Amino acid sequence: MNFNKIGIVAGYEYTTRVKKKSFILITILSPLLIGLLICVPILIQLWGKDEVKMVKVVDESGFVRPYLNGNESAIYLDAGPGETVESIRNDFESQNIYAVVGISEADETGAVSVVTYSKEPLSLSLRENIKRAVDKAVEDRRLAALSLHDLDRILDQVKSDVQMETLTLTRDGDAKKDSVGVYMALSYIMSFFIYMFVLIFGAMVMNSVRQEKSSRVVEVIVSSVNATDLMLGKIFGVAMVALTQFVIWVGLTIAVVTGVTAVAGVSAAGMGDAATLVQDLSSSATATPGIHPDGAEDVMASVQKADNGMFGEYFEQIRNMDWGYILLCFCIYFLLGYLLYASLFAAIGSLGDTDSDTQQLQLIVTIPLATGLFIMLHTFEHPGSALSVWASIIPFTSPMVMLARVPFGVVPLWQLLLSIAMLILTFVGIAWVSARIYRTGIILYGKKTSFKEILNWLKQKN
Repeated sequence: MNFNKIGIVAGYEYTTRVKKKSFILITILSPLLIGLLICVPILIQLWGKDEVKMVKVVDESGFVRPYLNGNESAIYLDAGPGETVESIRNDFESQNIYAVVGISEADETGAVSVVTYSKEPLSLSLRENIKRAVDKAVEDRRLAALSLHDLDRILDQVKSDVQMETLTLTRDGDAKKDSVGVYMALSYIMSFFIYMFVLIFGAMVMNSVRQEKSSRVVEVIVSSVNATDLMLGKIFGVAMVALTQFVIWVGLTIAVVTGVTAVAGVSAAGMGDAATLVQDLSSSATATPGIHPDGAEDVMASVQKADNGMFGEYFEQIRNMDWGYILLCFCIYFLLGYLLYASLFAAIGSLGDTDSDTQQLQLIVTIPLATGLFIMLHTFEHPGSALSVWASIIPFTSPMVMLARVPFGVVPLWQLLLSIAMLILTFVGIAWVSARIYRTGIILYGKKTSFKEILNWLKQKN
């Protein structure tokens, strides 16, 4: 091998591809889209909240109203003296309320009927809140009619609310809180990216080889560059393109996510105004007719809970992960996985003259890649199973499966080193085989190649 010529070919492949407008466009747009997709759930949660709605209640039953407690989306107001559902309905515009709830008198079975009027369709959350409160009121009244002594105390004693804390032992013997949801999401993202990148950039090598072969340009190139050096130069050149794109993607994605979460943080901080408003309502509840004190207190508690942010715990878990170790593993398996499969793609490109030829042969490569992706789905639930362990060591599936295990922290050092060593040795062996196929196949045209001929090429001396 002539490393100088390999470097020249790799440099040419790199500069030619990174200067293309399509490369620049995809490199810039992809992380923007990925970053926005990551932030969409956060933005929906923060900005999708409606303002607190005022709901007036006309309770003819006399026992349901105390069960209608406010929450983060609604405050319940008592109807004024002499007000009925019909009178409020006829004077709805001046009431400055979102809806009115009418509760009938209880029948002989203790049941009531409920009717609501609003200017827009009642939200599902508010509808469920009202229904749940009325059902609870009716159930409690029916139980009370049975004259069972200390029923509430008995029910409280029967109820159970177990608090379970799950901790994982680290390699250092310490215990850390489980973050299974975060681990699974990160495992899926990294494994899928490995699959996608290897497929895209491997196919890029294959198409480059096939195009040069079809245009007969390769006949001129191999007159001054050894075929093996040409193949390795193409592989390493595209690898540099892939790493460049990956680094830019990581940087831009982090910038987008940081920017959006910073803006979202400002929005979340603004929720403090809502909490202040509800606190004022709570403190003046006894002096303000129509506002139920318990409802205002419940609203304040809900808003304060929302102010903490439901994603705060996940963000803390993400920050506490060993990102240096995870990114190092990703880069190693991305690079070695690409080199392994790119060698196979280069050999396939040298065997086919047309797209249909290479697509048929490409199935040989995509099957082990897809197998690794399927095993990855099993690894989410069972990162320490025998299938997951062996698939993370076998070179053709290890890039996807090992990265599905790494975030869980269950990979012993010897398994990681054995997997990397196996991947390196397999790449060297596959590169040697592919170079021999590439050397002969690159200059053959218009002839279908049999497997027997390929075996003969492997037996040929240099």
